[in-house]
Amino acid sequence: MSTSPKRPPSRPPARPLARSQAGARQRPAAAPAVAPKAAPQPLSEAEMERLQALLDSVPAPLEPLDISMLDGYLVGVLLQPKAVQAFQWMPYVLDGEGRPAPQGFDSRELMALAKRRHQELNRAIAERQWFDPWVFELEDEAEPSEVVFPWVAGFALATDVFPELMRQDASELLEPLAALFMHLDPDDLEDADDLLEEIETLEPPSDLEEAVEGLVSACLLLADVTRPQPRPEAARRPPARRGPPTRGRY
Repeated sequence: MSTSPKRPPSRPPARPLARSQAGARQRPAAAPAVAPKAAPQPLSEAEMERLQALLDSVPAPLEPLDISMLDGYLVGVLLQPKAVQAFQWMPYVLDGEGRPAPQGFDSRELMALAKRRHQELNRAIAERQWFDPWVFELEDEAEPSEVVFPWVAGFALATDVFPELMRQDASELLEPLAALFMHLDPDDLEDADDLLEEIETLEPPSDLEEAVEGLVSACLLLADVTRPQPRPEAARRPPARRGPPTRGRY
């Protein structure tokens, strides 16, 4: 199944739509086997703007992702059943086709910021915690699907570049994938009849907050399939306590 969407127009950086943490549905995290590492520092608004500026500076003919597509792409990378190494996913940040950057182009600062976001998202997904997708409200009165389209397009790119996610049990993937890909043009979903049928049963989100909540919920459901949490070991029963030996006759 191909999910390569048409490339959305680049948008200037803006403050992402954040959902109230009080209203976010969170799942309990599995008890860590070792002491947890310090949480990665989220990118500040200034750092996000810097990241977008660095993406805009990537020279032609490369076509870098914009910041919203990058965020969806990173989530798609992190939901793979086998860990994708940085050297594998980084080229597609600079170019949607993975073409190498020209000699002399310094991408170290750009990639350092992208890796920080990757680490932040990885922790949230591993612990089944809410995360705020980098989804940006448009100036005009756009439909919710129009606003989240770049993010979903980035996610779809990851599933095309790294197809292992799409090779999992189709019945378990169907519902969460439909909740994500409902925001794409149906013509972009080739050979996906079951997915299109599932999408037709869904009601479009009534507002942007509902659309964003749907993105995160679908991604956490996919994580249950591709990155299941280890089950806690059952507590061992102590050995049966024996009573005193039976007294025999003398």
